[in-house]
Amino acid sequence: MSNPSPVELSVLDPEAVVPCCPPLTAGELSEKDAVRMAAMFKALSDPVRLRLFSRVASHPDGEACVCDIQDVGVSQPTVSHHLKKLKDAGLLTSERRGTWVYYRVEPSVLAGMSAMLGRTGK
Repeated sequence: MSNPSPVELSVLDPEAVVPCCPPLTAGELSEKDAVRMAAMFKALSDPVRLRLFSRVASHPDGEACVCDIQDVGVSQPTVSHHLKKLKDAGLLTSERRGTWVYYRVEPSVLAGMSAMLGRTGK
C-alpha cells in the first residue's frame, strides 16, 4: 500500500473555534488545563501514534479506515492499542461500520492545540 500524497488541511476560522485551553502566553495554565493538554501531548509523543494521527488528519476524506492507516511497521493489535490511546486522550473519534472502524480528528482539537501554543500578539 502506498502512502497518500500530502494533503493541505483547511484553515479554520480562529473565532469559530473554542480552544480547550488558553494560550500559554496568556497566563499560567490551570491544573485542569495542564492535565488535559499533557495527556494530549503525551499521546502524541510516541512516533507510531504521531504517524497514525498524521495519517488520519491528512486523509483526503477527513476520516480514515483503520485498514488504510495500519501499515506503520507494527502489528494490528499494536495499531489498535495506539489508536485507543489517541482516542482516550481526546484526539480522535471513531465510528464502527461493519467490521471496520473509521477515525476522525475533530477540528477543534487541532485548532485548540495550535491556539494554546500560539502567540497572543503581545
